[in-house]
Amino acid sequence: MRRGRRKFDDEADFVKRGRLEPALSEDPDLPETGDRWSTWDGALHGPQPRPDWVRTEHGAVDTELGVLKTGKEADVHLVRRTVPGTDQGCVLAAKRYRDGDHRLFHRDAGYLEGRRVRRSREMRAMTNRTAFGKELIAGQWAAAEFGALSRLWQVGQEGGTISVPYPVQLIGTELMLEFIGDQETGEAAPRLAQVRADQADLEDLWRQMTEALSVLARTQIAHGDLSPYNTLVHRGRLVIIDMPQIVDLIANPQGAEFLARDVRNVAGWFVARGLRVDADGLIERLCYEAGLL
Repeated sequence: MRRGRRKFDDEADFVKRGRLEPALSEDPDLPETGDRWSTWDGALHGPQPRPDWVRTEHGAVDTELGVLKTGKEADVHLVRRTVPGTDQGCVLAAKRYRDGDHRLFHRDAGYLEGRRVRRSREMRAMTNRTAFGKELIAGQWAAAEFGALSRLWQVGQEGGTISVPYPVQLIGTELMLEFIGDQETGEAAPRLAQVRADQADLEDLWRQMTEALSVLARTQIAHGDLSPYNTLVHRGRLVIIDMPQIVDLIANPQGAEFLARDVRNVAGWFVARGLRVDADGLIERLCYEAGLL
């Protein structure tokens, strides 16, 4: 497969190019190298057994490497987490949701149906979009994405029919994820929308897509905003990303509509490249698997 010219709907160039190197710190309250101490301690951690590359040492440091992507709800930064004095380290994608004054969650009312909080005061604040309510919504979106990725990553490890980034940790509204791409240069894997594939590759990618959609349906969730722009292709493997708007197919009265829209969004891309797919038949099968029929 060849990668086409990069054309993101919300892209941002890397702040640093070439091999990524840590910066030195002159603040005595900060580590000698890097920008901050690791936030692993005190964060909510991803599922176990966690991958070997995850750095859990409290003495690890985080170094900001630049902006990977800007979006409507959050910005994604590259962060290198290393253990000083060793060769142990990894590059992470830190997804940081915007604050209440700048957040632009779009069409969030439909996604939030079926999500509930314990206190009526909090529910009213979210419904009325007060400053407090917006903060609660941001926390819900971050927690929803972390929970969905944790669940789907475990399913993928057991069955191998869906791939998502490993959710390393959640602290506040910052979600730190496995970086899908080149760990040395910080170059992200291409989105599906960028990929130029022959017939055999298209058929394989569509097979992976239908398997992932089937896993989502059997888990009774829909991505909610699935498209060729939030699906990566890394070494021939399809990786589903960006899940803050995850939809509960049973609790949300529009669940079946979100599922159908996800299918048609991705099916349209494959059809435009000459692959024959039965989107309506797939939607019917997925609704059955989700218990909607």
